Amino acid sequence: MSSEIATLSQENNVSIIQLDDGKANAFSYEMLTRFNELLAEVPRDSGALIITGRDGLFSGGFDLKTLATGDMEKIQKMVTLGYKTLLDLYGFDRPIIAAVSGHSIALGLFVTCCADYRIAIDGQYICQANEVRNNMDIPIQIMEILKARVNKNYFYPAVYHSDAYSMKDSIAVGFIDEVVAEDKFMERVMEKAVELSSLPHPFYVKTKHFAQEDVMQKIADAIEKYEKLTAS
Repeated sequence: MSSEIATLSQENNVSIIQLDDGKANAFSYEMLTRFNELLAEVPRDSGALIITGRDGLFSGGFDLKTLATGDMEKIQKMVTLGYKTLLDLYGFDRPIIAAVSGHSIALGLFVTCCADYRIAIDGQYICQANEVRNNMDIPIQIMEILKARVNKNYFYPAVYHSDAYSMKDSIAVGFIDEVVAEDKFMERVMEKAVELSSLPHPFYVKTKHFAQEDVMQKIADAIEKYEKLTAS
């Protein structure tokens, strides 16, 4: 593990953000802040971005320790930044490849769903939106991303019932695009990233935003509404 909870590296035209807090790769306020600092350094007019986790774990979601404090100011600060991060990733100007290195749960799964292409490592790992089973709802700003990604036949069990899916089964659900053996995982991820990095700017981002602008606006509106409610 690096001494930092998230790091940025570069291979030719491909940026790689790796999350590794040595634990659950939880999106605490600190992790989200560091992630956004690194994201700001990624070119938005060329190349591609890979987001990955540590061995066996992509991310377990929002930081449960923060949620358990009951400190609403801290919770709202973390959650708001999480929502804004999802919006930025969903509409990111260059292709994003999620290199799903292990379990992808809750906010970790929603980050995965924001990527343009999602490659998972073959193993005993799951994708799960577990909010309902944990006495939480899934707000509009996340639901819109799930509606755009999850295949209709799986929407009820995956979203309403919080069912967990293996990486291979997650392809049919719509969470994952392909599953690769461990010894070929990062080789395949890099191969796909190089391929997508060749998509020309600004034609890629214009096409992406034309297709997704309605969803992006709904997410932005929901975030604004959440901020107003929590500020009152």
